[in-house]
Amino acid sequence: MDPRVEDHADVIVDHSVGIEAGDEVLITASPEAEDLVVALEERIGERGAQSVTLGGSSRGRRAFMRAMDPDDYDEPPAALQALVEEIDVAIAIRSARNTNETGDVPPEKNAAYSKLMKPIQDAYMDKRWVGTQYPAPGNAQDAEMSTEAYEDFVYDAVTKDWDEQREFQANMVEILEGADEVRIVSGDTTDVTMSVAGMNPVNDYAEKNLPGGEVFTAPVPDSVDGEVLFDMPLMAQGREVEDVRLVFEEGEVVEFEAAKNEEVLAAVLDTDPGAKRLGELGIGMNRDIDRFTYNMLFDEKMGDTVHMALGRTIDENVPDDSDLEGNDSAMHMDMIVDMSEDSYIEVDGEVVQRDGTFRFEDGFEG
Repeated sequence: MDPRVEDHADVIVDHSVGIEAGDEVLITASPEAEDLVVALEERIGERGAQSVTLGGSSRGRRAFMRAMDPDDYDEPPAALQALVEEIDVAIAIRSARNTNETGDVPPEKNAAYSKLMKPIQDAYMDKRWVGTQYPAPGNAQDAEMSTEAYEDFVYDAVTKDWDEQREFQANMVEILEGADEVRIVSGDTTDVTMSVAGMNPVNDYAEKNLPGGEVFTAPVPDSVDGEVLFDMPLMAQGREVEDVRLVFEEGEVVEFEAAKNEEVLAAVLDTDPGAKRLGELGIGMNRDIDRFTYNMLFDEKMGDTVHMALGRTIDENVPDDSDLEGNDSAMHMDMIVDMSEDSYIEVDGEVVQRDGTFRFEDGFEG
């Protein structure tokens, strides 16, 4: 076994979820990730925990979604709901033979399936959980890399000094703590403001996402105003969506378009009322992710980028002791803006990043 797989497993069990004796651990993975599953199972046994492993099949999910009539369902499978509610830890491993497997599922069925599975997702998010990537050939093809080069890319991003990364990102957390308004400007296509007053900025250093490498917060749902062009493409529902343009008024999308697969964007926005609002603002800070790979787990962490997510707010962003509420939705779709040129982030009227360089880095020009 590649020793980097062993290192990957160590980061998961020791850093990301902290598996302890007595824990019941759910692993979801496709066959392509078998080596990582084996390494995890060994460590789970060594720690006196127990595991349940479920194999995923994108072909099977495609078949179900194409055949289903959304009107026949009003709740997810009770057995899966019970399983997720009983576990202590959840580990989701992404790996793909074909990342476009669900590309011929009608967008409205994809959206209906997400809405159906929302209770499962809510229960999952209440656990100690992590989502990570195994460097499978399908993902390497998306990134236009050889399998070997993609393995190097994944492991460089995953098995790094996360304490050092946490300290670097803490500078951005400090800027956002107590902040009122954030403005994002990129060229003449993006100028959007939002209130983050009272929200918790979160330092993501590979506890729930592996790799980590972002600081994210939540906008007050009705505060977003302006226009955004997400100039990096994304994969959604097995399709590539390009050049998403959104216009917000009082928090809600009032205009939208996409240069490619606009019908997917339309279906996402129609999922539920919350899908028309932003649930997250994230700032990419992982310098080891230095190229775009059509994999949002990595792409949203790139330095010189910001991302915004339509739909659900992450619970950590909303303080327990406040009257604030996050955005509720079955959807959470991240989209990226390149901030490397002719761009800046402004917090309460002060520029804190320009052309990808933060004010706490060498070379910053305010």
